Amino acid sequence: MNHPESMSIIDHGTGGAPEVLKLATAPTPGPGEGEVLIRVAFAGVNRPDILQRSGRYPPPPGASPLIGLEVSGEIVALGAGVTAWRVGDQVCALTNGGGYAQYALAPAGQVLPIPAGLSLEQAAALPETFFTVWSNVFERGRLRAGESLLVHGGSSGIGVTAIQMARARGVTVYATAGSAEKVQACVALGASAAINYRSEDFVAEIARLTAGRGVDVVLDMVGGDYIGRNLRCLAFDGRLVQIAFLQGSRAEVDWLALMVRRLTFTGSTLRPQSAAQKAAIADALRREIWPLVASGAIAAQVFRVFEFAQAAAAHALMESSQHIGKILLRVAGES
Repeated sequence: MNHPESMSIIDHGTGGAPEVLKLATAPTPGPGEGEVLIRVAFAGVNRPDILQRSGRYPPPPGASPLIGLEVSGEIVALGAGVTAWRVGDQVCALTNGGGYAQYALAPAGQVLPIPAGLSLEQAAALPETFFTVWSNVFERGRLRAGESLLVHGGSSGIGVTAIQMARARGVTVYATAGSAEKVQACVALGASAAINYRSEDFVAEIARLTAGRGVDVVLDMVGGDYIGRNLRCLAFDGRLVQIAFLQGSRAEVDWLALMVRRLTFTGSTLRPQSAAQKAAIADALRREIWPLVASGAIAAQVFRVFEFAQAAAAHALMESSQHIGKILLRVAGES
């Protein structure tokens, strides 16, 4: 056996504030059919982790009860039927939970090689946001080269991924952010312009920046009154892609705009999708995006790395929204 019978994990107990996150011990899982077991080097911290910890995002049936949706590390065991990977391969993966642990399971189809030139630390910053942005912006939102995109929360993990991915694929990108520093960061990442939503009206600014045309796609995780305002930012045949509702999922909207301007309102959540759907996203990333990462056109944006036992501090930082890019936990070496 290439792994111990027990492992360190981060336990969130019955849920609550960041302080509920504690080091604990649990049995090391074994890979089932079609799964691999990864010795975790780094685990990504994502907004769904915050929701799960606070009790607002329970894992789907059959998923690990532990928090953690992305990891990087080394494969130490293969489940039955796995032929695409070998023990010893260094990989990053989208998990179905359980990433905050020394060892994590992942369906083989959700595992990706480390892009050429990247470290395990950098690779851990990729899976969750890259899966989310590709599936929502480029598949559901049908964003194509020559079009334009407005990204809300441009300095978030999702935002920095969307800006870079769209820019690398020939899209004009605009972003919103909440401070002058974050606005500057969005432009440095490739946005043609960034709007401070605290001091500027993004609807008016998008109209000005696009000479009244509007953008082809809006990526939003805010919801609330942003929904109606986003619709006003869209060009004819534009697409509003919703991936979260940080300000609530209810809004008063004049839906006539959808008919008059032939708009599309779509969105999805990643975690409940089937293994086959996630494997298809992984295949598309490996084909379309991994070469751009290897070339340097898209970079992993790691803001801060916390030690494994500092998971509570990592969550507190994410909740403060003071970060620009990704927050990681360093798992390797914990015992």
